[in-house]
Amino acid sequence: MQTPGGHTNAITASRVIGTAVYNTAGDRIGSIEDVMLEKMSNGIMFAVIGFGGFLGIGEKYHAIPWSSLDYDEDKGGYVVPFTKEQLEAAPSYSINDLTKGDGTVARDASYDYYKVDPYW
Repeated sequence: MQTPGGHTNAITASRVIGTAVYNTAGDRIGSIEDVMLEKMSNGIMFAVIGFGGFLGIGEKYHAIPWSSLDYDEDKGGYVVPFTKEQLEAAPSYSINDLTKGDGTVARDASYDYYKVDPYW
């Protein structure tokens, strides 16, 4: 099975982490800091995207539904189908808050906010 952009659906986490993320206007909005895994279902809960900050100070972390990311070879990064305004208004967390409630708090808020159909 392929992604909407026609790419393979299998990739190593080490290859994803650090990859740039762009919004619909083509602006670089951050990078993938990590991925949150759901151990019991073997699924990817969400990508952890770091926005803003400088050298890790003041950076906000957003849980973005994994299925919303589509790799763009020309950009060498992922594109999310959201506007700058949507991303700025999205729920954000400290890196530690992303794992509270086994990650389901951030996951549920993310899927609800971005109106992405849940995988669970």
